[in-house]
Amino acid sequence: MVSHVTTVAFQGVEAVPVDVQVQIGPGAVAFTIVGLPDKAVAESRERVRSALIASGLSLPPRRITVNLAPADLPKEGSHYDLPIAVGLMAAMGVVPADQVLDYVVLGELSLDGTIAPVAGVLPAAIGANALSKGLICPSACGPEAAWASGDMAILAPRSLIALANHFKGTQVLSRPDPKVREDGAPLPDLADVKGQETAKRALEIAAAGGHNLLMVGPPGSGKSMLAQRLPSILPPLSPRELLEVSMVQSIAGQLGEGRLSARRPFRAPHHSASTAAMVGGGVRARPGEVSLAHLGVLFLDELPEFAPPVLDALREPLETARAVIARANHRVSYPALFQLVCAMNPCRCGYYGEPGHQCRRGDRCAADYQTRLSGPFLDRIDVRIDVPAVTASDLAMPAPAEGSREAALRVAAARDVQRARFAGLGVPARTNAECGPRLIEEIAAPDAEGARLLRDAADAMHLSARGYHRVLKVARTLADMEGAATVGRLHLAESLAYRQAGPRLALAA
Repeated sequence: MVSHVTTVAFQGVEAVPVDVQVQIGPGAVAFTIVGLPDKAVAESRERVRSALIASGLSLPPRRITVNLAPADLPKEGSHYDLPIAVGLMAAMGVVPADQVLDYVVLGELSLDGTIAPVAGVLPAAIGANALSKGLICPSACGPEAAWASGDMAILAPRSLIALANHFKGTQVLSRPDPKVREDGAPLPDLADVKGQETAKRALEIAAAGGHNLLMVGPPGSGKSMLAQRLPSILPPLSPRELLEVSMVQSIAGQLGEGRLSARRPFRAPHHSASTAAMVGGGVRARPGEVSLAHLGVLFLDELPEFAPPVLDALREPLETARAVIARANHRVSYPALFQLVCAMNPCRCGYYGEPGHQCRRGDRCAADYQTRLSGPFLDRIDVRIDVPAVTASDLAMPAPAEGSREAALRVAAARDVQRARFAGLGVPARTNAECGPRLIEEIAAPDAEGARLLRDAADAMHLSARGYHRVLKVARTLADMEGAATVGRLHLAESLAYRQAGPRLALAA
Protein backbone atom coordinates (compact mmCIF):
# COMPACT_ATOMS: atom_id res chain seq x y z
CA MET A 1 0.00 0.00 0.00
CA VAL A 2 1.17 3.51 -0.85
CA SER A 3 -0.07 6.52 1.11
CA HIS A 4 -0.16 9.97 -0.45
CA VAL A 5 0.35 13.38 1.17
CA THR A 6 0.41 16.71 -0.68
CA THR A 7 3.05 19.31 0.12
CA VAL A 8 4.70 22.11 -1.88
CA ALA A 9 8.02 23.15 -3.35
CA PHE A 10 8.75 26.84 -3.77
CA GLN A 11 9.70 28.44 -7.08
CA GLY A 12 9.97 32.13 -6.31
CA VAL A 13 6.75 33.01 -4.48
CA GLU A 14 4.85 30.25 -6.26
CA ALA A 15 4.01 27.06 -4.38
CA VAL A 16 4.27 24.01 -6.69
CA PRO A 17 2.37 20.89 -5.50
CA VAL A 18 4.53 17.91 -4.53
CA ASP A 19 3.11 14.42 -3.97
CA VAL A 20 4.77 12.64 -1.03
CA GLN A 21 4.40 8.89 -1.62
CA VAL A 22 5.18 6.56 1.28
CA GLN A 23 5.44 2.79 0.90
CA ILE A 24 6.07 0.27 3.68
CA GLY A 25 6.95 -3.05 2.10
CA PRO A 26 8.93 -6.23 2.56
CA GLY A 27 12.67 -6.34 2.27
CA ALA A 28 15.76 -5.34 4.19
CA VAL A 29 15.16 -2.74 6.93
CA ALA A 30 15.81 0.65 5.38
CA PHE A 31 14.45 4.19 5.22
CA THR A 32 15.07 5.78 1.83
CA ILE A 33 14.00 9.17 0.48
CA VAL A 34 14.12 9.66 -3.30
CA GLY A 35 12.92 12.40 -5.64
CA LEU A 36 15.88 14.79 -5.89
CA PRO A 37 16.04 15.85 -2.22
CA ASP A 38 18.71 18.21 -0.93
CA LYS A 39 20.72 17.67 2.24
CA ALA A 40 18.00 19.09 4.54
CA VAL A 41 15.41 16.71 3.08
CA ALA A 42 17.76 13.74 3.30
CA GLU A 43 18.26 14.49 7.00
CA SER A 44 14.49 14.25 7.50
CA ARG A 45 14.92 10.51 8.11
CA GLU A 46 16.47 11.02 11.53
CA ARG A 47 14.15 13.85 12.55
CA VAL A 48 11.06 11.87 11.53
CA ARG A 49 12.27 8.71 13.27
CA SER A 50 13.01 10.53 16.53
CA ALA A 51 9.76 12.54 16.42
CA LEU A 52 7.69 9.38 15.93
CA ILE A 53 9.48 7.62 18.81
CA ALA A 54 8.88 10.64 21.06
CA SER A 55 5.19 10.51 20.08
CA GLY A 56 4.87 6.89 21.17
CA LEU A 57 5.20 5.37 17.72
CA SER A 58 7.97 3.32 16.21
CA LEU A 59 8.83 2.63 12.61
CA PRO A 60 8.07 -0.92 11.52
CA PRO A 61 11.14 -3.11 10.85
CA ARG A 62 10.46 -3.14 7.13
CA ARG A 63 11.65 -1.34 4.02
CA ILE A 64 10.32 2.25 3.90
CA THR A 65 10.54 4.20 0.67
CA VAL A 66 9.52 7.85 0.36
CA ASN A 67 9.20 9.34 -3.11
CA LEU A 68 8.80 13.08 -3.66
CA ALA A 69 7.07 13.52 -7.01
CA PRO A 70 7.69 14.95 -9.53
CA ALA A 71 11.11 13.43 -9.22
CA ASP A 72 12.86 15.95 -11.50
CA LEU A 73 11.86 18.98 -9.36
CA PRO A 74 14.52 19.95 -6.79
CA LYS A 75 13.26 19.65 -3.19
CA GLU A 76 14.85 22.07 -0.74
CA GLY A 77 14.19 22.90 2.89
CA SER A 78 13.11 21.27 6.12
CA HIS A 79 9.36 21.68 5.59
CA TYR A 80 9.14 18.15 4.14
CA ASP A 81 9.53 16.63 7.62
CA LEU A 82 5.87 16.83 8.58
CA PRO A 83 4.41 15.54 5.27
CA ILE A 84 6.80 12.56 5.40
CA ALA A 85 5.79 11.84 9.00
CA VAL A 86 2.08 12.19 8.19
CA GLY A 87 2.54 9.88 5.20
CA LEU A 88 4.19 7.29 7.44
CA MET A 89 1.41 7.60 10.00
CA ALA A 90 -1.17 7.14 7.25
CA ALA A 91 0.65 4.06 5.92
CA MET A 92 0.79 2.64 9.48
CA GLY A 93 -2.93 3.29 10.01
CA VAL A 94 -2.42 5.84 12.79
CA VAL A 95 -4.29 8.56 10.88
CA PRO A 96 -6.95 8.01 8.18
CA ALA A 97 -5.30 8.13 4.76
CA ASP A 98 -8.44 9.44 3.02
CA GLN A 99 -8.70 12.48 5.32
CA VAL A 100 -5.04 13.36 4.87
CA LEU A 101 -5.64 13.72 1.12
CA ASP A 102 -7.77 16.82 1.81
CA TYR A 103 -4.80 18.83 3.13
CA VAL A 104 -1.53 20.36 2.02
CA VAL A 105 1.04 19.63 4.72
CA LEU A 106 4.30 21.39 5.62
CA GLY A 107 6.36 21.81 8.76
CA GLU A 108 9.67 20.96 10.40
CA LEU A 109 9.88 18.36 13.16
CA SER A 110 11.86 18.58 16.35
CA LEU A 111 13.27 15.45 17.97
CA ASP A 112 10.65 15.60 20.72
CA GLY A 113 7.76 15.50 18.24
CA THR A 114 6.89 19.21 18.30
CA ILE A 115 6.39 21.03 15.00
CA ALA A 116 8.73 23.96 14.37
CA PRO A 117 7.85 26.96 12.18
CA VAL A 118 9.01 27.11 8.56
CA ALA A 119 9.21 29.76 5.86
CA GLY A 120 6.69 30.06 3.02
CA VAL A 121 3.47 29.14 4.85
CA LEU A 122 1.45 32.01 3.34
CA PRO A 123 2.25 31.10 -0.32
CA ALA A 124 1.60 27.45 0.58
CA ALA A 125 -1.79 28.37 2.05
CA ILE A 126 -2.71 30.36 -1.06
CA GLY A 127 -1.62 27.42 -3.22
CA ALA A 128 -3.65 24.99 -1.09
CA ASN A 129 -6.71 27.20 -1.43
CA ALA A 130 -6.26 27.18 -5.22
CA LEU A 131 -6.26 23.36 -5.08
CA SER A 132 -9.46 23.41 -2.94
CA LYS A 133 -7.56 21.77 -0.09
CA GLY A 134 -7.00 22.63 3.54
CA LEU A 135 -3.62 23.24 5.19
CA ILE A 136 -1.71 21.58 8.01
CA CYS A 137 1.12 23.80 9.27
CA PRO A 138 3.02 24.57 12.50
CA SER A 139 1.11 26.29 15.27
CA ALA A 140 3.38 29.36 15.13
CA CYS A 141 2.53 29.82 11.44
CA GLY A 142 -1.23 29.43 11.82
CA PRO A 143 -2.04 33.18 11.96
CA GLU A 144 -0.07 33.65 8.76
CA ALA A 145 -1.93 30.89 6.94
CA ALA A 146 -5.32 32.23 8.07
CA TRP A 147 -4.87 35.26 5.80
CA ALA A 148 -5.11 33.10 2.67
CA SER A 149 -8.86 32.52 2.97
CA GLY A 150 -11.57 32.71 5.58
CA ASP A 151 -13.22 29.50 4.40
CA MET A 152 -10.42 26.95 4.01
CA ALA A 153 -9.73 24.39 6.72
CA ILE A 154 -6.49 25.08 8.59
CA LEU A 155 -4.95 22.82 11.24
CA ALA A 156 -2.06 24.26 13.23
CA PRO A 157 -0.96 21.57 15.72
CA ARG A 158 1.89 22.02 18.16
CA SER A 159 2.99 18.38 17.91
CA LEU A 160 2.46 15.13 16.08
CA ILE A 161 0.42 13.82 19.02
CA ALA A 162 -2.01 16.76 18.77
CA LEU A 163 -2.42 16.13 15.04
CA ALA A 164 -3.03 12.40 15.52
CA ASN A 165 -5.55 13.06 18.31
CA HIS A 166 -7.41 15.50 16.07
CA PHE A 167 -7.88 12.89 13.37
CA LYS A 168 -8.89 10.30 16.03
CA GLY A 169 -11.51 12.70 17.38
CA THR A 170 -10.11 12.84 20.93
CA GLN A 171 -8.90 16.44 20.48
CA VAL A 172 -10.22 19.25 18.32
CA LEU A 173 -7.82 21.79 16.84
CA SER A 174 -9.40 25.20 16.49
CA ARG A 175 -8.84 27.23 13.36
CA PRO A 176 -6.18 29.96 13.90
CA ASP A 177 -7.15 33.61 13.53
CA PRO A 178 -5.27 36.05 11.29
CA LYS A 179 -3.15 38.47 13.29
CA VAL A 180 -1.67 41.89 12.56
CA ARG A 181 1.73 42.96 13.78
CA GLU A 182 1.74 45.83 16.24
CA ASP A 183 3.44 48.75 14.52
CA GLY A 184 5.26 49.78 17.66
CA ALA A 185 7.06 53.10 17.66
CA PRO A 186 5.68 55.77 15.31
CA LEU A 187 7.55 56.49 12.11
CA PRO A 188 10.00 59.43 12.06
CA ASP A 189 8.16 62.66 11.28
CA LEU A 190 9.04 65.06 8.48
CA ALA A 191 8.62 67.93 10.93
CA ASP A 192 11.99 66.93 12.43
CA VAL A 193 13.75 68.26 9.32
CA LYS A 194 14.53 71.97 9.50
CA GLY A 195 15.14 73.86 6.29
CA GLN A 196 15.54 71.86 3.07
CA GLU A 197 12.18 72.97 1.68
CA THR A 198 13.19 72.04 -1.86
CA ALA A 199 14.19 68.56 -0.76
CA LYS A 200 10.91 68.12 1.13
CA ARG A 201 9.01 69.15 -1.98
CA ALA A 202 10.94 66.63 -4.09
CA LEU A 203 10.36 63.92 -1.48
CA GLU A 204 6.61 64.57 -1.57
CA ILE A 205 6.57 64.43 -5.38
CA ALA A 206 8.51 61.16 -5.35
CA ALA A 207 6.05 59.69 -2.84
CA ALA A 208 3.00 60.87 -4.79
CA GLY A 209 4.06 59.25 -8.06
CA GLY A 210 6.35 56.42 -6.87
CA HIS A 211 9.37 58.04 -8.57
CA ASN A 212 13.02 57.20 -7.98
CA LEU A 213 14.94 59.92 -6.14
CA LEU A 214 18.62 60.89 -5.87
CA MET A 215 19.85 63.39 -3.27
CA VAL A 216 23.34 64.86 -3.58
CA GLY A 217 24.87 66.99 -0.86
CA PRO A 218 27.64 67.36 1.73
CA PRO A 219 27.77 65.28 4.91
CA GLY A 220 25.24 66.30 7.55
CA SER A 221 22.85 68.04 5.16
CA GLY A 222 19.97 65.71 6.10
CA LYS A 223 19.83 63.30 3.13
CA SER A 224 19.49 60.15 5.22
CA MET A 225 17.11 61.94 7.56
CA LEU A 226 14.82 62.80 4.65
CA ALA A 227 14.92 59.28 3.21
CA GLN A 228 14.06 57.70 6.56
CA ARG A 229 10.94 59.87 6.73
CA LEU A 230 9.63 58.84 3.33
CA PRO A 231 7.63 55.87 4.73
CA SER A 232 5.73 58.27 7.01
CA ILE A 233 4.13 60.03 4.02
CA LEU A 234 3.42 56.92 1.96
CA PRO A 235 -0.12 55.48 2.09
CA PRO A 236 -0.58 52.15 3.91
CA LEU A 237 -0.70 48.94 1.96
CA SER A 238 -4.04 47.91 0.51
CA PRO A 239 -5.27 44.36 1.36
CA ARG A 240 -4.05 43.04 -2.00
CA GLU A 241 -0.67 44.75 -1.64
CA LEU A 242 -0.41 43.43 1.91
CA LEU A 243 -0.63 39.86 0.65
CA GLU A 244 1.91 40.54 -2.12
CA VAL A 245 4.45 41.94 0.32
CA SER A 246 3.79 39.28 2.95
CA MET A 247 4.30 36.43 0.47
CA VAL A 248 7.84 37.62 -0.20
CA GLN A 249 8.48 38.12 3.51
CA SER A 250 7.09 34.65 4.20
CA ILE A 251 9.44 33.03 1.67
CA ALA A 252 12.33 34.91 3.29
CA GLY A 253 11.22 33.79 6.77
CA GLN A 254 10.70 37.35 8.01
CA LEU A 255 7.11 37.14 9.23
CA GLY A 256 7.48 37.14 12.99
CA GLU A 257 4.85 34.94 14.69
CA GLY A 258 2.88 34.89 11.45
CA ARG A 259 1.77 38.50 11.88
CA LEU A 260 1.35 40.84 8.91
CA SER A 261 1.99 44.59 8.91
CA ALA A 262 0.31 47.26 6.76
CA ARG A 263 3.47 49.40 6.77
CA ARG A 264 5.36 49.57 3.52
CA PRO A 265 8.79 47.92 3.57
CA PHE A 266 11.85 50.12 4.01
CA ARG A 267 15.13 48.41 3.21
CA ALA A 268 18.48 50.10 3.69
CA PRO A 269 21.29 47.63 2.90
CA HIS A 270 24.90 48.46 3.75
CA HIS A 271 27.11 49.48 0.86
CA SER A 272 29.14 46.27 1.28
CA ALA A 273 26.13 44.22 0.04
CA SER A 274 26.88 41.74 -2.74
CA THR A 275 24.96 41.32 -5.97
CA ALA A 276 23.29 38.16 -4.64
CA ALA A 277 22.23 39.98 -1.47
CA MET A 278 20.80 42.84 -3.52
CA VAL A 279 18.86 41.01 -6.26
CA GLY A 280 18.66 37.51 -4.74
CA GLY A 281 20.44 34.25 -5.43
CA GLY A 282 22.62 31.78 -3.61
CA VAL A 283 22.80 27.99 -3.76
CA ARG A 284 19.22 27.99 -2.49
CA ALA A 285 17.66 30.92 -4.28
CA ARG A 286 16.45 33.52 -1.81
CA PRO A 287 14.81 36.90 -2.41
CA GLY A 288 17.20 39.85 -2.28
CA GLU A 289 16.78 43.40 -1.03
CA VAL A 290 14.96 44.53 -4.18
CA SER A 291 12.25 41.91 -3.56
CA LEU A 292 12.08 42.50 0.18
CA ALA A 293 11.45 46.16 -0.71
CA HIS A 294 8.53 45.19 -3.00
CA LEU A 295 5.84 47.93 -2.92
CA GLY A 296 8.07 49.86 -0.54
CA VAL A 297 11.33 51.80 -0.48
CA LEU A 298 14.89 50.68 -1.20
CA PHE A 299 17.27 53.23 0.28
CA LEU A 300 20.90 53.20 -0.85
CA ASP A 301 22.97 55.51 1.33
CA GLU A 302 26.49 56.47 0.21
CA LEU A 303 25.55 55.40 -3.31
CA PRO A 304 29.01 55.48 -4.99
CA GLU A 305 30.40 53.23 -2.25
CA PHE A 306 28.35 50.33 -3.62
CA ALA A 307 30.25 48.15 -6.06
CA PRO A 308 29.47 49.20 -9.66
CA PRO A 309 28.31 45.66 -10.64
CA VAL A 310 25.82 45.74 -7.75
CA LEU A 311 24.33 49.04 -8.93
CA ASP A 312 24.19 47.91 -12.53
CA ALA A 313 22.37 44.76 -11.42
CA LEU A 314 19.51 47.03 -10.33
CA ARG A 315 18.93 48.30 -13.86
CA GLU A 316 16.71 45.44 -15.00
CA PRO A 317 14.56 45.22 -11.82
CA LEU A 318 13.99 48.98 -12.07
CA GLU A 319 12.58 48.51 -15.56
CA THR A 320 10.73 45.20 -15.29
CA ALA A 321 9.69 45.26 -11.59
CA ARG A 322 10.92 41.67 -11.27
CA ALA A 323 14.13 40.05 -10.12
CA VAL A 324 14.93 36.99 -12.24
CA ILE A 325 17.56 34.63 -10.84
CA ALA A 326 18.81 32.26 -13.53
CA ARG A 327 21.26 29.54 -12.52
CA ALA A 328 22.36 26.24 -14.02
CA ASN A 329 19.98 24.18 -11.85
CA HIS A 330 17.08 26.61 -11.31
CA ARG A 331 15.36 29.74 -12.55
CA VAL A 332 13.14 31.71 -10.22
CA SER A 333 11.46 35.08 -10.36
CA TYR A 334 10.51 37.38 -7.48
CA PRO A 335 8.40 40.56 -7.62
CA ALA A 336 10.50 43.72 -7.25
CA LEU A 337 8.33 46.81 -7.70
CA PHE A 338 10.17 49.22 -5.40
CA GLN A 339 10.87 52.92 -5.12
CA LEU A 340 14.59 53.65 -5.23
CA VAL A 341 15.89 56.46 -3.02
CA CYS A 342 19.62 57.23 -3.11
CA ALA A 343 21.87 59.60 -1.20
CA MET A 344 25.47 60.48 -1.95
CA ASN A 345 28.20 63.01 -1.35
CA PRO A 346 29.42 64.85 -4.44
CA CYS A 347 33.01 63.71 -3.97
CA ARG A 348 35.28 61.64 -1.76
CA CYS A 349 35.89 64.43 0.75
CA GLY A 350 32.20 65.29 0.55
CA TYR A 351 32.26 69.06 0.06
CA TYR A 352 32.65 69.58 -3.67
CA GLY A 353 30.75 72.68 -4.78
CA GLU A 354 30.18 73.90 -1.25
CA PRO A 355 30.77 77.68 -0.89
CA GLY A 356 33.96 78.49 0.95
CA HIS A 357 35.39 74.99 0.62
CA GLN A 358 38.23 74.00 -1.64
CA CYS A 359 38.30 70.33 -2.55
CA ARG A 360 41.75 68.88 -2.01
CA ARG A 361 41.97 67.29 -5.47
CA GLY A 362 39.78 69.79 -7.30
CA ASP A 363 37.42 68.55 -10.00
CA ARG A 364 39.24 65.24 -10.22
CA CYS A 365 38.03 64.28 -6.73
CA ALA A 366 34.39 64.60 -7.79
CA ALA A 367 34.97 63.12 -11.25
CA ASP A 368 36.61 59.95 -9.96
CA TYR A 369 33.93 59.52 -7.29
CA GLN A 370 30.93 60.14 -9.51
CA THR A 371 32.09 58.01 -12.42
CA ARG A 372 31.42 54.95 -10.26
CA LEU A 373 27.80 55.54 -11.28
CA SER A 374 26.99 54.44 -14.81
CA GLY A 375 24.96 56.57 -17.18
CA PRO A 376 22.24 53.92 -17.73
CA PHE A 377 21.75 53.65 -13.96
CA LEU A 378 21.40 57.42 -13.54
CA ASP A 379 19.02 57.52 -16.50
CA ARG A 380 16.55 55.45 -14.45
CA ILE A 381 16.33 58.04 -11.68
CA ASP A 382 13.42 60.45 -12.16
CA VAL A 383 14.19 63.17 -9.62
CA ARG A 384 17.68 64.47 -8.82
CA ILE A 385 18.17 67.26 -6.32
CA ASP A 386 20.98 69.12 -4.63
CA VAL A 387 20.73 69.13 -0.85
CA PRO A 388 22.85 72.05 0.45
CA ALA A 389 24.38 72.17 3.89
CA VAL A 390 22.09 73.27 6.69
CA THR A 391 23.04 76.62 8.20
CA ALA A 392 22.96 77.62 11.84
CA SER A 393 20.04 79.94 11.15
CA ASP A 394 18.06 76.98 9.75
CA LEU A 395 18.70 74.98 12.90
CA ALA A 396 17.69 77.89 15.12
CA MET A 397 14.30 78.19 13.45
CA PRO A 398 11.22 76.71 15.17
CA ALA A 399 9.87 73.37 14.03
CA PRO A 400 7.95 73.49 10.73
CA ALA A 401 4.19 73.91 10.98
CA GLU A 402 3.62 70.99 8.62
CA GLY A 403 4.89 67.49 9.15
CA SER A 404 4.33 64.01 7.78
CA ARG A 405 0.59 64.03 8.46
CA GLU A 406 -0.13 66.97 6.15
CA ALA A 407 2.22 65.69 3.44
CA ALA A 408 0.70 62.20 3.68
CA LEU A 409 -2.78 63.63 3.02
CA ARG A 410 -1.59 65.35 -0.15
CA VAL A 411 0.23 62.21 -1.29
CA ALA A 412 -2.86 60.08 -0.65
CA ALA A 413 -5.04 62.52 -2.63
CA ALA A 414 -2.65 62.41 -5.61
CA ARG A 415 -2.53 58.61 -5.51
CA ASP A 416 -6.33 58.43 -5.38
CA VAL A 417 -6.44 60.48 -8.59
CA GLN A 418 -3.99 58.08 -10.24
CA ARG A 419 -5.83 55.00 -8.99
CA ALA A 420 -9.16 56.27 -10.32
CA ARG A 421 -7.61 57.15 -13.69
CA PHE A 422 -6.02 53.73 -14.17
CA ALA A 423 -9.16 51.94 -13.01
CA GLY A 424 -11.14 53.87 -15.63
CA LEU A 425 -8.64 52.88 -18.30
CA GLY A 426 -8.61 49.25 -17.19
CA VAL A 427 -4.83 49.06 -16.64
CA PRO A 428 -3.18 47.41 -13.61
CA ALA A 429 -0.85 50.35 -12.83
CA ARG A 430 -1.10 52.03 -9.41
CA THR A 431 1.19 55.05 -9.80
CA ASN A 432 2.47 57.18 -12.65
CA ALA A 433 5.91 55.62 -12.27
CA GLU A 434 4.48 52.24 -13.36
CA CYS A 435 3.11 53.54 -16.68
CA GLY A 436 4.45 52.24 -19.94
CA PRO A 437 5.58 54.61 -22.74
CA ARG A 438 2.35 54.44 -24.72
CA LEU A 439 0.16 54.97 -21.65
CA ILE A 440 2.13 57.93 -20.28
CA GLU A 441 2.07 59.64 -23.68
CA GLU A 442 -1.70 59.29 -23.61
CA ILE A 443 -2.43 60.48 -20.08
CA ALA A 444 0.35 63.12 -19.89
CA ALA A 445 -0.09 64.75 -23.29
CA PRO A 446 0.97 68.40 -22.68
CA ASP A 447 -0.69 71.52 -23.99
CA ALA A 448 0.81 73.45 -26.92
CA GLU A 449 3.23 75.54 -24.82
CA GLY A 450 4.26 72.53 -22.78
CA ALA A 451 4.86 70.44 -25.89
CA ARG A 452 7.08 73.15 -27.35
CA LEU A 453 9.08 73.43 -24.11
CA LEU A 454 9.49 69.67 -23.88
CA ARG A 455 10.66 69.40 -27.49
CA ASP A 456 13.24 72.17 -27.07
CA ALA A 457 14.46 70.84 -23.72
CA ALA A 458 14.76 67.29 -25.01
CA ASP A 459 17.06 68.51 -27.79
CA ALA A 460 19.10 70.77 -25.51
CA MET A 461 19.46 68.19 -22.70
CA HIS A 462 19.94 65.24 -25.08
CA LEU A 463 17.26 63.23 -23.30
CA SER A 464 17.06 59.54 -24.06
CA ALA A 465 13.72 57.94 -24.85
CA ARG A 466 13.59 56.68 -21.27
CA GLY A 467 14.43 60.16 -19.94
CA TYR A 468 11.75 61.73 -22.13
CA HIS A 469 9.04 59.46 -20.76
CA ARG A 470 10.22 59.85 -17.18
CA VAL A 471 9.96 63.63 -17.51
CA LEU A 472 6.35 63.12 -18.60
CA LYS A 473 5.70 60.84 -15.61
CA VAL A 474 6.95 63.41 -13.10
CA ALA A 475 5.01 66.18 -14.87
CA ARG A 476 1.84 64.07 -14.70
CA THR A 477 2.38 63.64 -10.96
CA LEU A 478 2.84 67.38 -10.51
CA ALA A 479 -0.43 67.99 -12.37
CA ASP A 480 -2.20 65.40 -10.20
CA MET A 481 -0.96 67.08 -7.03
CA GLU A 482 -2.45 70.36 -8.25
CA GLY A 483 -5.65 68.75 -9.47
CA ALA A 484 -4.98 69.77 -13.08
CA ALA A 485 -6.46 67.68 -15.85
CA THR A 486 -3.79 68.63 -18.41
CA VAL A 487 -0.02 68.74 -18.09
CA GLY A 488 1.04 72.36 -18.56
CA ARG A 489 4.23 74.25 -19.21
CA LEU A 490 4.91 74.87 -15.50
CA HIS A 491 4.59 71.17 -14.68
CA LEU A 492 7.05 70.26 -17.41
CA ALA A 493 9.43 73.04 -16.41
CA GLU A 494 9.61 71.75 -12.83
CA SER A 495 9.95 68.16 -14.03
CA LEU A 496 12.83 69.12 -16.33
CA ALA A 497 14.49 70.97 -13.46
CA TYR A 498 14.48 67.76 -11.43
CA ARG A 499 15.87 65.90 -14.42
CA GLN A 500 18.93 68.14 -14.65
CA ALA A 501 21.97 66.91 -12.89
CA GLY A 502 22.65 70.05 -10.88
CA PRO A 503 26.04 71.58 -10.19
CA ARG A 504 27.18 68.87 -7.75
CA LEU A 505 26.42 65.97 -10.11
CA ALA A 506 27.39 67.62 -13.36
CA LEU A 507 30.54 65.58 -13.78
CA ALA A 508 28.71 62.25 -13.77
CA ALA A 509 25.77 63.32 -15.92
